[in-house]
Amino acid sequence: MEKKPKISEEELDRIIEMAWEDRTPFEAIEAQFGVSESQVIELMRREMKRSSFKMWRARVQGRKTKHLQKSPKDMDRFHCSRQKGISLNKISKR
Repeated sequence: MEKKPKISEEELDRIIEMAWEDRTPFEAIEAQFGVSESQVIELMRREMKRSSFKMWRARVQGRKTKHLQKSPKDMDRFHCSRQKGISLNKISKR
């Protein structure tokens, strides 16, 4: 059985947010918070409504961008290329 790390409310919110993001791999969550993929799934099951969990689980299961090993080789490691245009919480005007 995996050891469960102690997580603050703020960290819990961030983990859920990262898990919902399509381009954030489980490995990034583990690197930042020490929470494995199976622990993230368990956490999402516990914290979400059943219907929301089922929808999320169906969406991320087997998704290439949620697993670094399945990701395209040119994909930046922990963030989407579109994030590079955003700095200091200001989105560049078009």
